[in-house]
Amino acid sequence: NTNFNILLVVFQAVVAVLLCSGAKAAGKIDYPEFQKPIAMQWLPVNLIFCGMLYTSMQALTHNNVPMVTVFKNIANIFIAAGDYVFFNKPSDGLTKLAFGVMLTGAIAASYKDMHITFVGIFWMFANCLFTAGYVLYMKFATQTVKLSKFGMVYYNNVLATAILLPVTLFNGEMSEFLSRVDLHTFPYFVENFFAGFVGFFLNFASLSCVAATGPTTYAIVGTVNKIPTSIIGSFVFDAEISPETWFFIAVSMTGGFIYSWAKIKQ
Repeated sequence: NTNFNILLVVFQAVVAVLLCSGAKAAGKIDYPEFQKPIAMQWLPVNLIFCGMLYTSMQALTHNNVPMVTVFKNIANIFIAAGDYVFFNKPSDGLTKLAFGVMLTGAIAASYKDMHITFVGIFWMFANCLFTAGYVLYMKFATQTVKLSKFGMVYYNNVLATAILLPVTLFNGEMSEFLSRVDLHTFPYFVENFFAGFVGFFLNFASLSCVAATGPTTYAIVGTVNKIPTSIIGSFVFDAEISPETWFFIAVSMTGGFIYSWAKIKQ
Protein backbone atom coordinates (compact mmCIF):
# COMPACT_ATOMS: atom_id res chain seq x y z
CA ASN A 1 0.00 0.00 0.00
CA THR A 2 1.23 3.50 -0.80
CA ASN A 3 0.15 6.92 0.39
CA PHE A 4 1.95 9.33 -1.92
CA ASN A 5 -0.94 11.74 -2.49
CA ILE A 6 1.11 14.92 -2.73
CA LEU A 7 4.13 13.29 -4.37
CA LEU A 8 1.94 11.98 -7.19
CA VAL A 9 0.65 15.51 -7.78
CA VAL A 10 4.30 16.65 -8.00
CA PHE A 11 5.09 13.88 -10.50
CA GLN A 12 2.15 14.93 -12.67
CA ALA A 13 3.11 18.61 -12.45
CA VAL A 14 6.68 17.83 -13.54
CA VAL A 15 5.36 15.86 -16.53
CA ALA A 16 3.12 18.79 -17.49
CA VAL A 17 6.08 21.20 -17.32
CA LEU A 18 8.16 18.87 -19.50
CA LEU A 19 5.33 18.58 -22.04
CA CYS A 20 4.93 22.37 -22.17
CA SER A 21 8.67 22.88 -22.58
CA GLY A 22 8.91 20.18 -25.25
CA ALA A 23 5.95 21.53 -27.23
CA LYS A 24 7.38 25.06 -27.04
CA ALA A 25 10.81 23.88 -28.20
CA ALA A 26 9.13 22.14 -31.14
CA GLY A 27 7.31 25.35 -32.04
CA LYS A 28 3.84 23.91 -31.41
CA ILE A 29 2.90 26.33 -28.63
CA ASP A 30 4.23 29.64 -27.37
CA TYR A 31 4.36 31.45 -24.05
CA PRO A 32 6.88 33.85 -22.43
CA GLU A 33 9.90 32.58 -20.53
CA PHE A 34 9.51 32.29 -16.77
CA GLN A 35 9.14 35.75 -15.26
CA LYS A 36 8.81 36.46 -11.56
CA PRO A 37 6.12 39.19 -11.92
CA ILE A 38 3.88 36.82 -13.89
CA ALA A 39 4.57 34.02 -11.41
CA MET A 40 3.54 36.28 -8.52
CA GLN A 41 0.29 37.08 -10.32
CA TRP A 42 -0.47 33.37 -10.70
CA LEU A 43 0.82 32.31 -7.27
CA PRO A 44 -2.52 32.78 -5.41
CA VAL A 45 -4.11 30.16 -7.70
CA ASN A 46 -1.54 27.60 -6.58
CA LEU A 47 -1.69 28.55 -2.91
CA ILE A 48 -5.47 28.17 -2.90
CA PHE A 49 -5.08 24.88 -4.80
CA CYS A 50 -2.71 23.61 -2.10
CA GLY A 51 -5.25 24.59 0.54
CA MET A 52 -7.96 22.76 -1.40
CA LEU A 53 -5.73 19.68 -1.70
CA TYR A 54 -4.87 19.64 2.02
CA THR A 55 -8.42 20.22 3.26
CA SER A 56 -9.69 17.56 0.84
CA MET A 57 -7.29 15.00 2.34
CA GLN A 58 -8.31 16.01 5.87
CA ALA A 59 -11.99 15.85 4.91
CA LEU A 60 -11.57 12.31 3.56
CA THR A 61 -9.71 11.36 6.75
CA HIS A 62 -12.46 12.61 9.08
CA ASN A 63 -15.55 11.88 6.94
CA ASN A 64 -16.94 8.94 5.05
CA VAL A 65 -17.47 9.10 1.29
CA PRO A 66 -21.24 9.88 1.44
CA MET A 67 -20.55 12.97 3.57
CA VAL A 68 -17.89 14.15 1.14
CA THR A 69 -20.29 13.63 -1.79
CA VAL A 70 -22.97 15.79 -0.19
CA PHE A 71 -20.57 18.61 0.68
CA LYS A 72 -19.07 18.63 -2.81
CA ASN A 73 -22.53 19.66 -4.01
CA ILE A 74 -22.67 22.36 -1.33
CA ALA A 75 -19.34 23.69 -2.66
CA ASN A 76 -21.08 24.20 -6.01
CA ILE A 77 -23.59 26.48 -4.32
CA PHE A 78 -20.71 28.49 -2.81
CA ILE A 79 -19.22 28.83 -6.30
CA ALA A 80 -22.51 30.03 -7.77
CA ALA A 81 -22.84 32.59 -4.96
CA GLY A 82 -19.28 33.80 -5.59
CA ASP A 83 -19.99 34.02 -9.32
CA TYR A 84 -22.80 36.44 -8.51
CA VAL A 85 -20.86 38.49 -5.92
CA PHE A 86 -17.55 38.83 -7.78
CA PHE A 87 -18.53 38.56 -11.45
CA ASN A 88 -22.14 39.80 -11.36
CA LYS A 89 -23.44 36.53 -12.80
CA PRO A 90 -26.70 35.77 -10.99
CA SER A 91 -28.18 32.28 -11.19
CA ASP A 92 -31.66 32.07 -12.69
CA GLY A 93 -34.46 29.87 -11.39
CA LEU A 94 -33.58 26.83 -13.51
CA THR A 95 -29.94 26.98 -12.43
CA LYS A 96 -30.97 27.09 -8.77
CA LEU A 97 -33.32 24.17 -9.44
CA ALA A 98 -30.44 22.20 -10.98
CA PHE A 99 -28.31 22.76 -7.87
CA GLY A 100 -31.24 21.81 -5.64
CA VAL A 101 -31.89 18.58 -7.56
CA MET A 102 -28.23 17.55 -7.37
CA LEU A 103 -27.90 18.36 -3.66
CA THR A 104 -31.17 16.60 -2.78
CA GLY A 105 -30.14 13.57 -4.81
CA ALA A 106 -26.76 13.36 -3.09
CA ILE A 107 -28.40 13.55 0.35
CA ALA A 108 -31.10 11.00 -0.55
CA ALA A 109 -28.54 8.56 -1.97
CA SER A 110 -26.24 8.68 1.03
CA TYR A 111 -28.18 9.76 4.13
CA LYS A 112 -28.20 6.24 5.61
CA ASP A 113 -24.41 6.10 5.54
CA MET A 114 -23.57 9.67 6.57
CA HIS A 115 -21.60 10.07 9.79
CA ILE A 116 -21.38 13.57 11.24
CA THR A 117 -18.64 14.85 13.57
CA PHE A 118 -17.61 18.40 14.45
CA VAL A 119 -14.07 17.87 13.14
CA GLY A 120 -15.41 16.31 9.94
CA ILE A 121 -17.82 19.20 9.35
CA PHE A 122 -15.01 21.71 9.97
CA TRP A 123 -12.73 20.17 7.33
CA MET A 124 -15.53 19.73 4.82
CA PHE A 125 -16.62 23.35 5.26
CA ALA A 126 -13.00 24.48 4.88
CA ASN A 127 -12.68 22.38 1.73
CA CYS A 128 -15.85 23.94 0.31
CA LEU A 129 -14.39 27.42 0.85
CA PHE A 130 -11.04 26.54 -0.71
CA THR A 131 -12.73 24.78 -3.64
CA ALA A 132 -14.94 27.79 -4.32
CA GLY A 133 -12.00 30.14 -3.87
CA TYR A 134 -9.88 28.14 -6.30
CA VAL A 135 -12.48 28.13 -9.07
CA LEU A 136 -13.40 31.79 -8.60
CA TYR A 137 -9.81 33.03 -8.45
CA MET A 138 -8.92 30.90 -11.45
CA LYS A 139 -11.61 32.80 -13.38
CA PHE A 140 -10.14 36.10 -12.16
CA ALA A 141 -6.61 35.02 -13.13
CA THR A 142 -7.64 33.96 -16.63
CA GLN A 143 -9.09 37.45 -17.12
CA THR A 144 -6.20 39.46 -15.68
CA VAL A 145 -2.97 37.51 -16.30
CA LYS A 146 -1.83 38.11 -19.87
CA LEU A 147 -0.86 34.57 -20.85
CA SER A 148 -1.94 31.99 -23.39
CA LYS A 149 -3.75 28.99 -21.93
CA PHE A 150 -0.62 26.87 -22.41
CA GLY A 151 1.37 29.55 -20.62
CA MET A 152 -1.07 29.29 -17.73
CA VAL A 153 -0.64 25.52 -17.69
CA TYR A 154 3.14 26.00 -17.60
CA TYR A 155 3.14 28.52 -14.74
CA ASN A 156 0.48 26.56 -12.86
CA ASN A 157 2.58 23.40 -12.83
CA VAL A 158 5.96 25.08 -12.25
CA LEU A 159 4.56 26.79 -9.16
CA ALA A 160 2.77 23.64 -8.01
CA THR A 161 6.08 21.76 -8.17
CA ALA A 162 7.92 24.53 -6.31
CA ILE A 163 5.32 24.60 -3.53
CA LEU A 164 4.54 20.90 -3.13
CA LEU A 165 7.99 19.33 -3.60
CA PRO A 166 9.26 20.72 -0.26
CA VAL A 167 6.08 19.40 1.36
CA THR A 168 6.94 15.85 0.22
CA LEU A 169 10.37 16.25 1.85
CA PHE A 170 8.80 17.51 5.07
CA ASN A 171 6.01 14.92 5.38
CA GLY A 172 8.23 11.96 4.50
CA GLU A 173 6.60 10.98 1.20
CA MET A 174 9.80 11.53 -0.79
CA SER A 175 12.01 9.53 1.57
CA GLU A 176 9.46 6.73 1.72
CA PHE A 177 9.25 6.62 -2.07
CA LEU A 178 13.05 6.54 -2.44
CA SER A 179 13.19 3.63 0.01
CA ARG A 180 10.51 1.66 -1.86
CA VAL A 181 12.71 -0.06 -4.43
CA ASP A 182 9.74 -2.17 -5.53
CA LEU A 183 8.17 0.99 -6.98
CA HIS A 184 11.21 1.98 -9.03
CA THR A 185 9.99 0.13 -12.09
CA PHE A 186 9.30 1.03 -15.70
CA PRO A 187 5.54 0.24 -15.45
CA TYR A 188 5.22 2.55 -12.43
CA PHE A 189 7.04 5.27 -14.36
CA VAL A 190 4.76 4.79 -17.38
CA GLU A 191 1.63 4.94 -15.20
CA ASN A 192 2.69 8.22 -13.62
CA PHE A 193 3.80 9.69 -16.93
CA PHE A 194 0.41 8.81 -18.43
CA ALA A 195 -1.35 10.40 -15.44
CA GLY A 196 0.73 13.55 -15.98
CA PHE A 197 0.00 13.45 -19.71
CA VAL A 198 -3.74 13.31 -19.07
CA GLY A 199 -3.39 15.93 -16.32
CA PHE A 200 -1.70 18.29 -18.79
CA PHE A 201 -4.77 18.27 -21.05
CA LEU A 202 -7.14 18.29 -18.07
CA ASN A 203 -5.42 21.41 -16.76
CA PHE A 204 -5.72 23.07 -20.18
CA ALA A 205 -9.39 22.06 -20.48
CA SER A 206 -10.20 23.34 -16.98
CA LEU A 207 -8.62 26.74 -17.60
CA SER A 208 -10.35 27.01 -20.98
CA CYS A 209 -13.72 26.00 -19.50
CA VAL A 210 -13.56 28.56 -16.69
CA ALA A 211 -12.39 31.30 -19.06
CA ALA A 212 -14.97 30.59 -21.77
CA THR A 213 -18.00 29.89 -19.56
CA GLY A 214 -17.67 30.71 -15.89
CA PRO A 215 -17.30 29.28 -12.39
CA THR A 216 -20.92 28.11 -12.12
CA THR A 217 -20.81 26.12 -15.36
CA TYR A 218 -17.43 24.69 -14.35
CA ALA A 219 -18.95 23.54 -11.04
CA ILE A 220 -21.91 21.88 -12.75
CA VAL A 221 -19.63 20.10 -15.22
CA GLY A 222 -17.53 18.89 -12.30
CA THR A 223 -20.61 17.26 -10.78
CA VAL A 224 -21.98 15.78 -14.00
CA ASN A 225 -18.62 14.25 -14.95
CA LYS A 226 -19.09 11.84 -12.04
CA ILE A 227 -21.50 9.99 -14.35
CA PRO A 228 -18.95 8.74 -16.92
CA THR A 229 -16.37 8.33 -14.14
CA SER A 230 -18.65 5.95 -12.23
CA ILE A 231 -19.67 3.97 -15.31
CA ILE A 232 -16.17 3.69 -16.80
CA GLY A 233 -14.73 2.85 -13.38
CA SER A 234 -17.18 -0.02 -12.98
CA PHE A 235 -15.90 -1.59 -16.21
CA VAL A 236 -12.20 -0.87 -15.73
CA PHE A 237 -12.09 -2.08 -12.13
CA ASP A 238 -14.88 -4.66 -12.47
CA ALA A 239 -16.80 -2.99 -9.65
CA GLU A 240 -20.54 -3.31 -9.21
CA ILE A 241 -22.51 -0.06 -9.17
CA SER A 242 -24.83 0.03 -6.17
CA PRO A 243 -28.50 1.08 -6.45
CA GLU A 244 -27.62 4.24 -4.49
CA THR A 245 -24.94 5.14 -7.05
CA TRP A 246 -27.33 4.53 -9.95
CA PHE A 247 -29.82 6.82 -8.22
CA PHE A 248 -27.16 9.51 -7.81
CA ILE A 249 -26.18 9.14 -11.48
CA ALA A 250 -29.81 9.56 -12.56
CA VAL A 251 -30.27 12.62 -10.36
CA SER A 252 -26.98 14.16 -11.56
CA MET A 253 -28.07 13.64 -15.17
CA THR A 254 -31.40 15.31 -14.40
CA GLY A 255 -29.66 18.27 -12.78
CA GLY A 256 -27.26 18.51 -15.73
CA PHE A 257 -30.12 18.51 -18.22
CA ILE A 258 -31.94 21.23 -16.26
CA TYR A 259 -28.81 23.40 -16.22
CA SER A 260 -28.21 22.80 -19.94
CA TRP A 261 -31.79 23.83 -20.67
CA ALA A 262 -31.30 26.98 -18.59
CA LYS A 263 -28.21 27.90 -20.64
CA ILE A 264 -29.97 27.19 -23.94
CA LYS A 265 -32.83 29.50 -22.93
CA GLN A 266 -30.30 32.27 -22.26
